[in-house]
Amino acid sequence: MTSPTIGLALGSGGARGFAHLGVIKVLKEQKIPIHYLAGSSMGALVAAMYASGIEMSQLYKMALTFKRKYYLDFTVPKMGFIAGNRIKSLVQAFTKNKTIEELNIPVAIVATDLKTGEKVVFKTGSVSQAVRASISIPGIFAPEKVEGRLLVDGGVVDRIPVSVAREMGADIVIAVDVSKAKRNAEISSIFDVILQSLDILQDELVTNRAVASDIMIRPQVEAFSSRAFTNIQEIIEIGERAAYEQLPSIKQAIAQWKENT
Repeated sequence: MTSPTIGLALGSGGARGFAHLGVIKVLKEQKIPIHYLAGSSMGALVAAMYASGIEMSQLYKMALTFKRKYYLDFTVPKMGFIAGNRIKSLVQAFTKNKTIEELNIPVAIVATDLKTGEKVVFKTGSVSQAVRASISIPGIFAPEKVEGRLLVDGGVVDRIPVSVAREMGADIVIAVDVSKAKRNAEISSIFDVILQSLDILQDELVTNRAVASDIMIRPQVEAFSSRAFTNIQEIIEIGERAAYEQLPSIKQAIAQWKENT
């Protein structure tokens, strides 16, 4: 009997995106294969790291020791406060400078063309460059220039790239949404203003995405800030719990697919 191909669409959400690791770990343990990965922003970073072959235990360790200073390389703000070279080098080192085609699982990384407003999907080329483009939060990171295009955060056009995973060939798409805006958040800097504004804007967009996926996993991480890398252990565990809760739905979707083919 043939089995369905499964695509995982990992959404943006800054530090809350570490919940994606918890979801992947549970799917792996439960022998639910991941045939395709599509990611926006933090989802792109997690997808690329996992698909590069880094062991789950190692990914957890890296997440728990993650510090802001790893990506903060301030620049004179012309198009963003952060140059983004540091995070690019970090991704390059961890993924062993691989191209997207060389990753263990087919990966699609979503960015936004700032001039045209188009969705740009990377399925080939440099992993670090694609991830760097996908995480370029407007106003915070300087946009990434790729082949004459000025690219920013994939979450601007497609916060949870369900349709991208579907287009890759997935029969069943599992989406992970970590984007819920933190209500009554502490706003004390320009970064807070930009990130909270984006979160609020994109809350509306995500509502429509839920329908397109077969299973939507929503780790309850809205109590955490997208910009504070402080409660990572807790965020990962919430991701694990949310995945466990959806296991019956995932298994049912797989069984149904088999029945109908």
